[in-house]
Formats: sequence, structure tokens, C-alpha cells
Amino acid sequence: MTLSLPRTITHVLLDLDGTLTDSAPGIIASLRTGFADAGFAVPAEEVLRTFVGPPLGASMTGIGLSPADADTVITAYRRDFEVHGMIGGNSVFPGIPEALAALRDAGVTLLVATAKPQHYAKQIVEHFGLAEYLEGGLDGVHGAAAESAGLVQGKEVVVERALAHAVALGAGAGQVVMVGDREHDVHAAAHHGVATVGVAWGYGAPGELEEAGAAAIAATPEELGKLLTS
Repeated sequence: MTLSLPRTITHVLLDLDGTLTDSAPGIIASLRTGFADAGFAVPAEEVLRTFVGPPLGASMTGIGLSPADADTVITAYRRDFEVHGMIGGNSVFPGIPEALAALRDAGVTLLVATAKPQHYAKQIVEHFGLAEYLEGGLDGVHGAAAESAGLVQGKEVVVERALAHAVALGAGAGQVVMVGDREHDVHAAAHHGVATVGVAWGYGAPGELEEAGAAAIAATPEELGKLLTS
């Protein structure tokens, strides 16, 4: 079921990987290292690309790894990611800062809701200067818990926390929208009755967002700003 966009949008929950930042190069390089260092065959490039965005534990078990093996690979991946992939293989998509500034200046409250572990998400948001656009700065970043390497925490859990924050900031019923590039963004938001605007510049497969039920698709960051403020 596709949820319609609210007539008035006051608060927006933003995905991070594939929406605000082009993180695939760093994540994929660190995944290759992680699989190899843990003693496992490295999956094909097209498989590794599907890992960008969803919770890593779910992606690992999705290709047949046991929870224990997934934990081993993720631990090795994170060792490399923290040093090389998190910042060095990452960048902000062109047009994103301008779109965020326009939304903020239009009175829209912005928060981040990402399946990436929260401590990584905050470091990335801070490094790339995106905190200034978020309500409360880094306090506006909501990511997954990281109690264990292979923890599978669904995106709906993160969206729930970000949505509660939005409500605490004054969001009314039906005034919050999710923005993301993958089907799990759409499904997680819909679980809480929130519509999603998909972004075409991310890592979703052709037709993925439409099939998942995205209310609209933005082709560019500039178009995203217009969709959310029109």
C-alpha cells in the first residue's frame, strides 16, 4: 500500500547512506577486506552493493552466513571501515547541502534516521558538516544500536525513535515524511504510518522504490526540496 504525502510536511526523517552521502565506495571496499580477513569468499560486486543501506547483520544472513559467521565478518569489516571506509570512501552527494539549507530555511525540521550504527552516523554527519542542518545538531542523528557486531536491528526500530523525537519537537499526526533510497526505508516508515519520498540518486534497484510503495520519487536534491515544501 502506498501512503500519500501529507498536505503539510513539518518534519523530515532523512536516511544517510545513499540519500545524503555516497558511501558505497568505502563500504564496499571495507566489506571486501572484512570477508577476506575473516577467511570467507568475497561476494560479487553486485551482491556487495545490496549491503549498502540495510542493517549489515540482515544482509550477511541473507546470503547464507550463520549469525556467528556474520558477526565475525562484520567485526573484520568494521576494523577496516573505521580507518579507511567511513570517511575516506565517502562523500556528500552534490546538491544535498543546498537542499537541506532550503528545507531548514523553509521551516522544515530535519532529523537523520539510519540503519548505520549511531556512533558512526554521528561521526559522518559531523565530518561532512551536515549537523548544522539538523534539529539539535548531532542530537538529531538516530542510528542503530551497536551492542554487538552482528546485531540485526531493523530500520523500523530507528524510525520509531526518530519519529518519537519529531513528535516531541511538535510534529502532529501526518506531518512527518521519511526520505530514503531503498525499499527498507519505505517499509520501515510505512510500519509507523509515515509516507516516504524516494531518491533516485541512491542505491536502490530500478523500480525498487516504486514497488515498495514510495509516495513520490525525487530525481535530484533540488526536486526533493520542492516536493517537501510544495
